[in-house]
Amino acid sequence: MSCYAGSSTTAKYHEQVRRKWLLFAGLIVITLLLSIYAISKGAYQLSPVHVIQGLIGKVQGNPHLVVWNIRMPRIAAAVVAGWGLALSGLILQSLLRNPLGSPSTLGISQGAAFGAVVGIILFNSGSVYRLYSVTLFAFLGAMTATWVILLLAKLKQLSSEAIILAGVALSSLFHSGTVLIQYFATETQVASALFWTFGDVARSSWNEIGIMTVIVIVVSVWVSLHRWNLNALLSGEETAKGLGVSVESLRIQGMMMAALVSAVITAFHGVIAFLGLLAPHIAKRIVGADHRLLIPFTCAIGAALLLLADTTGRVLIGSGNLPVGILTSFMGAPMFLYLLMRGVRR
Repeated sequence: MSCYAGSSTTAKYHEQVRRKWLLFAGLIVITLLLSIYAISKGAYQLSPVHVIQGLIGKVQGNPHLVVWNIRMPRIAAAVVAGWGLALSGLILQSLLRNPLGSPSTLGISQGAAFGAVVGIILFNSGSVYRLYSVTLFAFLGAMTATWVILLLAKLKQLSSEAIILAGVALSSLFHSGTVLIQYFATETQVASALFWTFGDVARSSWNEIGIMTVIVIVVSVWVSLHRWNLNALLSGEETAKGLGVSVESLRIQGMMMAALVSAVITAFHGVIAFLGLLAPHIAKRIVGADHRLLIPFTCAIGAALLLLADTTGRVLIGSGNLPVGILTSFMGAPMFLYLLMRGVRR
């Protein structure tokens, strides 16, 4: 009887896993359909026939240029950036065992914004190298924030809650520094800095998308290889150490990986807030806390959310100039407040 019950439980488990993978396949299909819809919408409308012909290279002229030079880079950037930011948020939440962990709540995104403003205003480089110098300064700002958090966590043995509070303090510090630098800048420099800080996926070239893709894939492989360690960490640090997990090393490596991917994305696209907070929580609601399923679902949901936000902005405005970071903030801020209130109730 017990053997029958055990086999029945195993069958139910495999059936649940199969359904979740079917749901994941449906999510990928929805993202592909949304991509096709995004290609067709904009100031230059394309019919479904022109979209397909443009994708396969059967038509030249304006449809081909619009598809491959304007909209496909934007769609690819949204998918890769959403994937990477969601993955970064999942890593931080898992390692800190705190639902509020994300690049924006730890000050990483704000550090990148501060670095970019420094590059734009204080180191006003020539027009040819301007974009790459700003990207470099943004990356250095994000990594500076990460190293400060890691040093505080290591030297002061901070708890996960204290690390989040340190991130909030860093965010405020970087924001104040950004405002101070803008105060002494010219109107042109301030306008340029503000334009950069608005998250936008329309500014990437195929080369930059390629760089982001390589880094996101590397980080995804690292997370997948450590999925069992992350599962062990769910039961607490002492339990994970008892199972042979080097928690300190895992946390340092993971935070560096999360900072790397979020820094590169923020350096290329500006501040896209709260996506790293939102996507992991949606995925957990669907598949639970098992990282074997949580990792791919989080990445797919992040890609779909950012693509949906960017497409919505283009449809609402028409010109395609509504920064996607504004929409992600509207989506993520209520989630942040909800998590805070739920924590207070507990």
